[in-house]
Amino acid sequence: MTTTLITGANKGLGYETARQLLAAGHDVWMAARDAERGAEAARRLGGRFVRLDVTDPGSIAAAVQTVGALDVLINNAGISGGMTPVGEVTAEIMRPVFETNLFGVVEVTHAFRPLLEKSELPVIVNVSSGLGSLGWANDPSVMEYHVPALAYGAAKAALNMVTVHYAKAYPGMKINCVDPGYTATDLNGHQGPQTIEEGAEIIVRMAQVGRDGPTGEYVNRHGRVPW
Repeated sequence: MTTTLITGANKGLGYETARQLLAAGHDVWMAARDAERGAEAARRLGGRFVRLDVTDPGSIAAAVQTVGALDVLINNAGISGGMTPVGEVTAEIMRPVFETNLFGVVEVTHAFRPLLEKSELPVIVNVSSGLGSLGWANDPSVMEYHVPALAYGAAKAALNMVTVHYAKAYPGMKINCVDPGYTATDLNGHQGPQTIEEGAEIIVRMAQVGRDGPTGEYVNRHGRVPW
């Protein structure tokens, strides 16, 4: 059985991804920083709960010991950082977004890599966003161009670069970043036009890639996303 860990799994895309992967036969660890909410989410779905705050190294280290073995890591936990006008964005506004959406991914990946390296088919899925696409940020014909998400977009663009470097450094793993698309979740006040099931589809698909599957790619459910 494939053992999968999903960060930020107590709600939204993480929760739906857990639901779909449990249905596909995965043994799913549902990680969340809030122990009460995380445990309740895992109970509802039949997953296993582990407390994990991606900004807390001690929490991450404890989670590694609890999980013990791992095949698939889904770095999903993230925060939006709000929609501060670009000219008013400061380093203090950007810092917590980078701490969670970028540095948290690096810390979790670094900590769980020894477990993944023992897997026969290790997979990492980094949940990025179309707002991290430099191509779309410069294309007035797409929605992403018109969203002033400086902190969030910059962190996701950096996450994309991190993904590429990990994929090159560990060719024995399948490491990709995905854009779930504009999905109705707590992160955006449930404004996205996609359903949660549609948003999770690409995460679930890339969590199940085989030995001949892609690595170092940036994709959504329709295909490749421009870097």
